[in-house]
Amino acid sequence: MHPVETTTTPVIAPYAHPLDEFYAQSGRVLPRIEVIAPERVPQPYRDLLVHQGDMTPTLEKFHDSTIHLEVLRREERAGHYFREVVLLTDREDKRVEFGAIKVSLELFPSSARREILEERLPLGALLAKYKIGHTSRPKAFLRVPCDQFIADALSLSGKPILYGRRNTLRDLEGRPLAEIVEILPPANQPIAK
Repeated sequence: MHPVETTTTPVIAPYAHPLDEFYAQSGRVLPRIEVIAPERVPQPYRDLLVHQGDMTPTLEKFHDSTIHLEVLRREERAGHYFREVVLLTDREDKRVEFGAIKVSLELFPSSARREILEERLPLGALLAKYKIGHTSRPKAFLRVPCDQFIADALSLSGKPILYGRRNTLRDLEGRPLAEIVEILPPANQPIAK
């Protein structure tokens, strides 16, 4: 009897959601995302990712610029709003994050919900603007081999290793406001021409 050859695919769904849904819907193969210990995240990504704060103010401080978003894909269903996005600095339109988010719309006041759906400001900016009390709890830190889709979204040349995190934002009652996958471009990556 010949041995059966098997391949193991890492279980990544809890750490790739909602990004995994966008990949599945568009027929793309999700990169082999690796969950790593926080101390294995290299600098400057460790300072940008390994904390319990929101990414928007962290990136704004690091890049010395306010941030807006570019929506790549969106979907609304069952009271949730999903979007796949790139965050860009207002000053230079520099691409500083690729990600996917699932927002529980019913947990936001109507004015904030309206602005979420207007798709101009990142969720972190709206949480600050509307003074919505919340906690930020990263579930995992990620090492992501860049695929062509992410490279194109971030205007990268080549396919470097990227770092990110899977985060959950909860309201003060513990309900999930948003589930987020946040992936950062390389610190000194040349921009594709």
